[in-house]
Amino acid sequence: MPFISKSTMSQRLEFCVLASKPESNISSLCSRYSITRRTGYKWLGRYNEKNAAGLADRSRKPVHSPNRTLAEIEDYVIQKRKSDPAWGSLKLHKLICTDKEKGLYTYETVPCRSAINKILKRNGLIDPNHSKVSKAFERFEYDYPNELWQMDYKGYFRLLNRKLCHPLTITDDHSRFNICLKACQDQQKETVQNELINVFRKYGMPYMILTDNGSPWGASGEINTDGTRCFTTLEKWFIQLNIKLIHGRPFHPQTQGKEERFHKTLKKELLDREQFRDHGHCQKRFDQWREKYNCIRPHEALDLSTPADIYTPSIKSYPEKLEVYEYNLSDVKRRVQTNGIVHFKNRQINVGKAFIGDYVALRESQKNNIYGVYFCNQLIRTITL
Repeated sequence: MPFISKSTMSQRLEFCVLASKPESNISSLCSRYSITRRTGYKWLGRYNEKNAAGLADRSRKPVHSPNRTLAEIEDYVIQKRKSDPAWGSLKLHKLICTDKEKGLYTYETVPCRSAINKILKRNGLIDPNHSKVSKAFERFEYDYPNELWQMDYKGYFRLLNRKLCHPLTITDDHSRFNICLKACQDQQKETVQNELINVFRKYGMPYMILTDNGSPWGASGEINTDGTRCFTTLEKWFIQLNIKLIHGRPFHPQTQGKEERFHKTLKKELLDREQFRDHGHCQKRFDQWREKYNCIRPHEALDLSTPADIYTPSIKSYPEKLEVYEYNLSDVKRRVQTNGIVHFKNRQINVGKAFIGDYVALRESQKNNIYGVYFCNQLIRTITL
């Protein structure tokens, strides 16, 4: 059974990078990539033998030349730069060293970073107006892949067919691995949920997801009539999946710093350089660029490793059917009515319209006359009788 049709080389490379990790479950990965185990082991064998070059439909042979000159090395650097104009000497040096290890760079010496900088300047490939003074800053990241995903929409842009594209992006906090880069037609809850189901099936589920406070993941500024916070149906779904949804501080985009940095890289390396005919064309280029970002592009925050070198799929598999949550025997269960209300001790308690038709539990706290209202394992509000 073949890989899915979109960006076959990207799928093969990503599969092989993830499957090469000692702790990987090959059978589970094959299922998530919709291929047979026989196909998976075939491509993994070719990858182990010839790296990415072994995944092409046609064999690739390194160029051999008996007359290797400095001009040829300079031309190699120039071609690397032109294929990715936003990459500087640090990334180019790392890539050339990797090419040499794989036998793709056949010259005896690899130019150092300063030599690469001189080549770029000499050939007019560095804009002095874009040079910035680097300054150190403190990074924070979670300890393991899939502890936290950051999710957001990149600002929309117009395609050549005059329609709007809304890029949905998801980044793993630990590895910077791009989980999702989707050219969406809108920012509706159904669109987000469908794409999340796709990535959950492929990569498993995270323990936490960080978003902003806006629609569709949050009801920013919306409160119930009694002053309690509103929940969205998407938030309710996360609770049912036992995924903790964290909202960033309002007007503080730095809370989602890795998503913001990913958006900046996407804009600089792709969106500012190309135009797209329609959503299909845009998605094709997204898939190609995403492969390069995850599996080829050295990442300075990862000591020049690639995100795919660090990332591993989650052990939390997506449940195709949600199980009914079992509350404690001591809990008082109430079904949420059509107006978002439950009745308890002669009082009407507003829990929100997102939970209409679902059961919630009222649990007495250690303080007298104070109860917590829970949906599954999530406290959604407290009440005082």
